Amino acid sequence: MTTQPLAETVNRLNELKRIKGEAYGGPNPKATEAQHAKGKLTARERIELLLDPGSFQEVEQLRRHRATGFGLEAKRPYTDGVITGWGKVEGRTVFVYAHDFRIFGGALGEAHATKIHKIMDMAITAGAPLVSLNDGAGARIQEGVSALAGYGGIFQRNTRASGVIPQISVMLGPCAGGAAYSPALTDFVFMVRETSQMFITGPDVVKAVTGEEITQNGLGGADVHAETSGVAHFAYADEETCLAEVRYLLSMLPQNNRELPPVVQSVDPADRSGHALLDLVPADGNRSYDMRKVVEEIVDEGDFMEIHAAWATNVICALARLNGQVVGIVANQPASMAGVLDINASEKAARFVQFCDSFNIPLVTLVDVPGFLPGVDQEHEGIIRRGAKLLYAYCNATVPRVSLILRKAYGGAYIVMDSRSIGADIALAWPTNEIAVMGAEGAANVVFRREISTATDPEAMRQQKIKEYKNELVHPYYAAERGLIDDVIDPRNTRQVLGRAVAMLAAKSTDLPSRKHGNPPQ
Repeated sequence: MTTQPLAETVNRLNELKRIKGEAYGGPNPKATEAQHAKGKLTARERIELLLDPGSFQEVEQLRRHRATGFGLEAKRPYTDGVITGWGKVEGRTVFVYAHDFRIFGGALGEAHATKIHKIMDMAITAGAPLVSLNDGAGARIQEGVSALAGYGGIFQRNTRASGVIPQISVMLGPCAGGAAYSPALTDFVFMVRETSQMFITGPDVVKAVTGEEITQNGLGGADVHAETSGVAHFAYADEETCLAEVRYLLSMLPQNNRELPPVVQSVDPADRSGHALLDLVPADGNRSYDMRKVVEEIVDEGDFMEIHAAWATNVICALARLNGQVVGIVANQPASMAGVLDINASEKAARFVQFCDSFNIPLVTLVDVPGFLPGVDQEHEGIIRRGAKLLYAYCNATVPRVSLILRKAYGGAYIVMDSRSIGADIALAWPTNEIAVMGAEGAANVVFRREISTATDPEAMRQQKIKEYKNELVHPYYAAERGLIDDVIDPRNTRQVLGRAVAMLAAKSTDLPSRKHGNPPQ
């Protein structure tokens, strides 16, 4: 009896897979050409860009659906329209699933969902990040409720993985209806301009119900979600840049909530002096400046990754490294709305603080805030409960927390921006700091209203009282004298002092009261 060589058997198996794949409606050259004609890569091309070369290990490549009716029994391609597996990003394990738009338009059916459920379970068990490359047409209509149940399983696993492993959604095509809720449950959403859209109800439904006419991109394109809705954290012009930035983000994140973020050897001197800071930040609290330039001057090599850069621009949230250690930076942005806190800024910062706390990333808060934004709309839309989200997030955070007041820190906004009173481990300030219930001008008008109104020269009296208030209550050392500030530092030493503080707190340990979970403001 002759034994068939193993190599020949493998070759025959691969040929059989190719023939069957084409016969049962698998991706063919025309489908690939159509994908490329739209400016889109195929699912496998995307995985190759995301992962280290040669590291991808596919799971359940031979799975096919078992549905019958509506012509499905004659079209049973391998993979069932989703590619699942794991690989490496900079040598660390990452799990991934990618919709293959060339098969059933990437629509989700029972077998398709089962594959995704499995890879999500594997990611949670292995304690490694999960990246979804989304390019699908929603639920597979021909499979009815089975497809809907598949989405339910994904949502349940998204929630179970939340705060346990990093979850990143990369939108590379359409995502409509209930399918859009999975990305919304993950930590970060990336989108590509012109080719990716997200919405619950599409333009046709919107027109039928409301009479409004709008394009897919106008309703749920990358810039809409990056600038208006806040659904997308990042938006890029092409898939290659987008996937490169996903790799960069993963390089700064721990594998799971039991690990610390990766530390690298920094070539930027820890004691580098920041002379430029003296010119970047005007001493006059009424003058604007770009806080991004301050962040650049402080962090390693001026390099940071801003989260939600185009949404709620009056606050900056960013990941960066300080002496090789990953830190999360929250900073008011005086160049946008004077750095005031409003509804969107509060929610943006709150979720970022929660993310950093979930994954052991120290927080550095740069404060220059004149208060919360006043207005009827803000009050009616819930600035109280939404601002409380940021307060809750900071109070609940157990990671190392260092705050620095550059200039203004007024009223409730000062408290909310990680003040000593809500648990900051180290609270610092520049000599230009003004910590008070409100600005000296407003305070003088309230406290000395009678003296000013009865004075022979009301304006001269007002200026005198403003000066008195500043000298007594708003001078740079008032808070330090009362232990609310640990030190008033030379701005040029900011990088050095912050780096030392974060390093000192590296082994911080906090015991919280036993509870199932908190009930944060909604």
